[in-house]
Amino acid sequence: MEKELRQAVKDAASNYFRQVHGGKREFKYIPPSGKLLDENDLLNMIDASLDMWLTAGRFNDQFEKEFAQFLGVKFALSTNSGSSANLLALSALTSHKLGDKRLKRGDEVITVAAGFPTTVNPIIQQGLVPVFVDCEVGTYNINASQIEAALSPKTKAIFVAHTLGNMFDMDEILALCKKHNLWLIEDSCDALGAEWNGKKAGTIGHIGTYSFYPAHHLTMGEGGAVVTNDPQLYRIILSFRDWGRDCWCKPGVDNTCKNRFNMQLGNLPFGYDHKYTYSHIGFNLKITDWQAAIGVSQVKKLPAYIQKRTDNAAYLTKALSDLQDYLILPTVKEGVKPSWFGYLISVRENAPFTKQELVEYLEKNGIGTRQLFAGNLLRQPMMVDNEIDLRIGNSPVLKSCDLTEKEYALLPQTDFIMNHTFWVGTFPALGEEQLAKTSAVIHAFVKEKTNS
Repeated sequence: MEKELRQAVKDAASNYFRQVHGGKREFKYIPPSGKLLDENDLLNMIDASLDMWLTAGRFNDQFEKEFAQFLGVKFALSTNSGSSANLLALSALTSHKLGDKRLKRGDEVITVAAGFPTTVNPIIQQGLVPVFVDCEVGTYNINASQIEAALSPKTKAIFVAHTLGNMFDMDEILALCKKHNLWLIEDSCDALGAEWNGKKAGTIGHIGTYSFYPAHHLTMGEGGAVVTNDPQLYRIILSFRDWGRDCWCKPGVDNTCKNRFNMQLGNLPFGYDHKYTYSHIGFNLKITDWQAAIGVSQVKKLPAYIQKRTDNAAYLTKALSDLQDYLILPTVKEGVKPSWFGYLISVRENAPFTKQELVEYLEKNGIGTRQLFAGNLLRQPMMVDNEIDLRIGNSPVLKSCDLTEKEYALLPQTDFIMNHTFWVGTFPALGEEQLAKTSAVIHAFVKEKTNS
């Protein structure tokens, strides 16, 4: 009876979806990003709701397994956001279980200022010192050739993002990590499915992170994941995610280790319940099974979604190629197969118009735009209004609140990106009609400004 009742609910939901959401999607305003949900996503949500399990359960188990298989990694752990994934990845490297390799307060982490704040925030939150290296215009990734000069005896890790799905120079950065014994965290929140010589973003360094916010390649509404091939790191990340506990039992399961009342850890009495033994100062950053159910449906569509993003970016490159006297279009390093989160455009310094003028014209004409997130994090109130220890390149340690134009000048391309760069959409719901309009509006603006 339960099976028949469940199917009846799902049949009704299918009918609802087809009648309410099944029509052609119309765009009065072309957004730069957005979710793409279908009938199967809804049915999985319904299925999880009917289980009434709520916390991570069977759908989460399935998602973690299938996501790891898609990426070709040994371990994948879901979490409630990409920002939480970054927090977990960096926190894991502070674990006492890593011995001499653990990150300690005052240690340094190489990163960039042109990006999203939650790549940098965990460095600061864990009492570490961010060391900012400049970026390249075109790829908008970290300038790997400048990293070695920024290293010091306190540098222990590199933590940077693959910008909008375009991967940074893995060969050079991996060589540096090996030479100087550095950890590498790949923030792949905007780069799910991108490849470097056939290996997927997030699977090449020690830890990779992903976001499943509606704007991203795969969505759970809110959600993210951390992946690794290292079983010790997996256990540590799991502990930090699940309250810091030493136990690795799944929700609703007891005594996985078969040793629940036979341990003595810390200064606890022998036999104290392992289920309530904590080895890290952790968090609770799990997802619900309802979210995981959407992920299970979405992960099956990832190859098609990624191909559509690739096709959309290629369309824009071809359509805008005649404007390169005024605009800088994205460039890709040899061996990289991007998985475009968005399409980055920079206005050249000698152009007869500004980025601001172009962005306002696009928005006025129904084309959504976004900045490259924070532009230059060092100029943001979060830095200016706080006393945060940091370094820029090979500078000594500075206080963020004391930075002046002299210090900002150490990151010239980061400031260029802040002043000249924006992006438009490539997400799978956009078709040729929307991309053609985007191109036409940009062309009309340039013609108006250049009288050509």
